Amino acid sequence: MSDISYHIHGSDLQFVEVTLPPNSSVIGEQGAMMYMDDHLQVDTVLGDGSNSSFGAVGRFFKAVKRTFTGESLFSGRYLNPLQKEQRVAFAAPTLGKIIPIDLSKTGGQLICQKGAFLAGESGTEVNLAWQKRLRVGFFGGEGFIMQRITGKGVVFINATGALTEMDLSVGQALRVNSGCLVALSSSVTYDINYAGKIKTAIFGGEGLFYASLTGPGTVWLQSLPMRRLSAELMSSALTGRNRGGVWGKVYLGFIIVVIILSLFAEGR
Repeated sequence: MSDISYHIHGSDLQFVEVTLPPNSSVIGEQGAMMYMDDHLQVDTVLGDGSNSSFGAVGRFFKAVKRTFTGESLFSGRYLNPLQKEQRVAFAAPTLGKIIPIDLSKTGGQLICQKGAFLAGESGTEVNLAWQKRLRVGFFGGEGFIMQRITGKGVVFINATGALTEMDLSVGQALRVNSGCLVALSSSVTYDINYAGKIKTAIFGGEGLFYASLTGPGTVWLQSLPMRRLSAELMSSALTGRNRGGVWGKVYLGFIIVVIILSLFAEGR
């Protein structure tokens, strides 16, 4: 059972307020803290602050591996030294939702997309989750590296857009746009399959491959993958579909001219 309590505020731009009982602590991703009570003790730790059997060298290499999952080299540990409750809040870095997940209900571990971890109870570890199947690594949309979050308490992860949680029974399969996959319990089998028809793959707009998830277990899906949002914003900027688009094109043209002139000047 979790020691902390929490409340998630907001609808699309969310933050989570965590209430710490006496002598408890929470780990937050670097730069995620929004506010906290005055008496909390804050310590910057290497990686997630977890110990290693190889001492300082082992902790350093664990922290370096953690950066490959989209997280920072350092984290903040927030400790309540008082005999009364204290609060600390963490804000999501993206448009979307904060998902609280109790690791004790997922077998003590969770597989997530890169950069998903926001905060968690002390003792939570973030590590690499390698995609051993070549086709999953090449065509899965997440590459060969995902996050493996382990521990016993509650963790908070990020999702963009609307969120849905789905429980899959034994053998139940689900086809998913790979960019919409946020997290899955370790018991779920993750694979990549070809879209099938050539016409659908080329002109359907969903790509050549989709993710295949097979239960038992739980999966969390997001409606707006960050890369889709980024592509749409870039497209709007380049085509001038937004309000004041003419000036946007003029500014973009000016930047291009400056870059060309700078390159020309360096070459002289």
